[in-house]
Amino acid sequence: MPDSTPVRVVRELASRGYNAERDAVTLIADEPDPDAAVERVAEAAGDDALTLTAAAVREIFDTDGSRTTRRDAPNPDAASTDGGATAHASETGSGTSDAALSTGPSASEPTNATTADRNATTADRNATTDATTADRNATTADTPVPTGTTASDSRNDRSPTPPEVAGDVTGHSTGAGEYGDFVSVFRDRYERLSKKLRGRVNHRPTDALDAMPGGSDAAIVGMVNDIRSTASGHWLVELEDTNGTFPALIMKDRDWADVVDELLLDEVIAIEGTLADDGGILFADSVHFPDVPRTYRPSTADRHVQAALVSDVHVGSQEFAGDRWDAFADWLHTKQAEPVEYLLVCGDMVEGVGVYPDQDEELDIVDVYDQYRAFAERLKDVPGDMEIVMIPGNHDAVRLAEPQPGFDETLRDIMSAHDARIVGNPATVTVEGVDVLMYHGVSLDEVIAEHGDEAVSYDAPHNAMAQLLKKRHVAPQYGGRMRVAPEEQDYLVIDDVPDVFHTGHVHKLGVGEYHNVKLINSGSWQEQTAFQKSVNIDPDVGTAPILDLDTLDITVRKF
Repeated sequence: MPDSTPVRVVRELASRGYNAERDAVTLIADEPDPDAAVERVAEAAGDDALTLTAAAVREIFDTDGSRTTRRDAPNPDAASTDGGATAHASETGSGTSDAALSTGPSASEPTNATTADRNATTADRNATTDATTADRNATTADTPVPTGTTASDSRNDRSPTPPEVAGDVTGHSTGAGEYGDFVSVFRDRYERLSKKLRGRVNHRPTDALDAMPGGSDAAIVGMVNDIRSTASGHWLVELEDTNGTFPALIMKDRDWADVVDELLLDEVIAIEGTLADDGGILFADSVHFPDVPRTYRPSTADRHVQAALVSDVHVGSQEFAGDRWDAFADWLHTKQAEPVEYLLVCGDMVEGVGVYPDQDEELDIVDVYDQYRAFAERLKDVPGDMEIVMIPGNHDAVRLAEPQPGFDETLRDIMSAHDARIVGNPATVTVEGVDVLMYHGVSLDEVIAEHGDEAVSYDAPHNAMAQLLKKRHVAPQYGGRMRVAPEEQDYLVIDDVPDVFHTGHVHKLGVGEYHNVKLINSGSWQEQTAFQKSVNIDPDVGTAPILDLDTLDITVRKF
């Protein structure tokens, strides 16, 4: 174990069945001969030990008389070796490569006991990449310490709190696919979203509009039932409420007429205008969306702590970027990544089977359960003291219709590493007081296809995400590319404004902001497949946006 790093020490201890506190790992790694130090600790700890504490390691070194002078602290002026990962600032100009550094106080928290479960297969695979990892990634032992700090006071051990989850359909799915179920879910959507609009317009039900005299000012809140152009090039938008339907005409010469390009069937909007002389149509003067208030102020954490946001890992694909994932997992063990206490995975952990035509020709692992086992092995390389939250995607082994419940017990047992929190798609996950709306993102295909603005594209997925926030629904349009499962309530409505909106699915990196809500599409860990090439998708691979929960600044790291 030449020139050992804490990452390598963790793996050596794990191969012997031990978990360890971060300070204990540092003590061993700082020994002149870490190989011998690991052997001494393992021999002295005995078979019954599960977690090696720093105090126990110090006692072992003191007792056997082998404790030696620590290696010199690294030169604070030396060049950093963060693996050459590039950092891209968000649109707000926040987030630099320095944002991932922490000089917080030291604490001794035990890492998750499941880290000790790394098996021989993982150890063998890791051994082949250790040499390049040591050269490529900064570590706690050999990363330069910022000027003005010492090796001891620059530590910031992870101490995450369990995330809170809201809006998760898992365990609450009741729909049987009957007609009445669909009526219930769309009625619930209308009632909840119309409440967000009724305070902004003088709403009248459709049957009341029929009774009003021509020329009256009027407004209606309804679900978009139809959109069609007239012979003169104007737009006729038919809205539906619980009483019936009513048409509104949007004149092509209005300076806001391009709002029609944003409309999707089944979304809830409000239209204000004037009734025609015969009262049979509403001439539109304005269109309102449920939207996020411009004055919204997001919540932030009260300490410096970060979350890594990733999606679309696609283990099992021949194009899975395993080396990039290994580099990411190794980086999470470094000093630079000490503030990263949460990992939020936004769906498509595996490639799946039968998702698109001829997919079997592009599979490296053909059995879906074996794909999840392989993903679980990769997950074991993530530090055991991180809190992990995962939602499914359209490639995962759950129903395609949204909302998607979390994985069944069989898959949960396979992916038991770190005791990851597995919830449904979508779900709002609260970490350190920050609400993160996690949605895999299949409806982004619909928004991009239907929107008339070239800025709403696969190259800028955050602009499509802004449209979903504006509509306050993650999947407004039923049918087409979207499959919606009927439930007693619509789990896809965005009732409460999130502080951060995280999606995946489109394999493109996107970072932006909408009415102070941070927008992050986190890219993928799969190189371009033949299918993606056929539909002109050039993926952003090996990207991990790092979110500062105390400032909501975003740093994108490329591996």
